[in-house]
Amino acid sequence: MALKENKPSFGQRVKNWWRQTVGELRKVTWPSREEALSLTRIVLIVTIVMSAILGVLDFLFARLVGLLVG
Repeated sequence: MALKENKPSFGQRVKNWWRQTVGELRKVTWPSREEALSLTRIVLIVTIVMSAILGVLDFLFARLVGLLVG
């Protein structure tokens, strides 16, 4: 006959997970408001520039395929 392991109940596992999550979040070094705004601006600028580059490349490749096919 196999012995049953002493597994914690579902509620105990959820409580343990929550405690560990809160403990890890306390270790995080959160950015200041100024740092967050600065990094957000950088992300937005890079996103806009990359979307413009990809849009131009898409247009050029579409024209090139159109010339080759048509």
